[in-house]
Amino acid sequence: EVAAAASYSGARAMVTMKQMGLNVASDPLMSVAYIGVKGGLVIVSADDPGPISSQTEQDTRRYADFCRIPVFDPTCPEEAYQMIQDAFEYSEKYHTPVLFRPTTRVCHAYATVETPDQFTPGPCDGFERDPGRWVIFPRLSYMNHGKIEKRNVEIGKDLSGYRFNTAEGKHSEKAVVASGVSYMYAKECLKGHEDISLIRIATAYPFPEDFILKALEGVKEVLCIEELSPYIEEQILKTIGKHHLDLRVSGKLDGSVPHNGENSVEACTAILNRFLGIQTGLEQTDISDAPALPVRPPVLCA
Repeated sequence: EVAAAASYSGARAMVTMKQMGLNVASDPLMSVAYIGVKGGLVIVSADDPGPISSQTEQDTRRYADFCRIPVFDPTCPEEAYQMIQDAFEYSEKYHTPVLFRPTTRVCHAYATVETPDQFTPGPCDGFERDPGRWVIFPRLSYMNHGKIEKRNVEIGKDLSGYRFNTAEGKHSEKAVVASGVSYMYAKECLKGHEDISLIRIATAYPFPEDFILKALEGVKEVLCIEELSPYIEEQILKTIGKHHLDLRVSGKLDGSVPHNGENSVEACTAILNRFLGIQTGLEQTDISDAPALPVRPPVLCA
């Protein structure tokens, strides 16, 4: 609510939490989604696959869909730094709060990031009283809901050209679609297999439909690798049904990818081997004689 007030005054604002905190903040989040913003407003909600130190395994992308606001899904610290700039720009361009969803390994990773020598704060012209815009009466909710749905179609088309929605490798009949840190795992596992198309979805909602349709041209079978819910997998299935495509989709819904817990290079290697019928050697590593890991209780916030 404090961040929203700053945004209504024209300032850029960011608020950070885990997925559990987003549950607590969901009531004002939904209202802000309907009201809109003036200065850029980015809500960073770090998801906790595992979970490492949370009560639940939740997927913030579901909140983005529920609230009808964009969500960005970085794959590494460098990309997170660059992407957060884009999140603010999209927030101001479309006057909407934006969710930013790093997961555990992105949050705990270290990287060298190039930054500008100096930062210049943007203009902030202060709050202007306008009950017809900032007070969420039922009539305004009805009108804004319609505007949001039309706007999200435009955002989806805009995000189809977004720089972090990418397709690598040669077009083949098989493709791998991944997001977040799982994209980095898949990329590592597919070294030496450039004949397989690797597609990265950095903006799960609004779904970049035009981009995925182009990336999947000629593809007969696709594997979706993502952490927590099968959100991208479901969006691809919807797109296939909408456009009557002959395409088989594998992932969490058919048991190819686990629903719970974190992904890893080793887990993704085994998943990709089954999907592609290839051997990378990594899955053959014998760790049966390795000592057991110590049991450590979770460290909660001070």
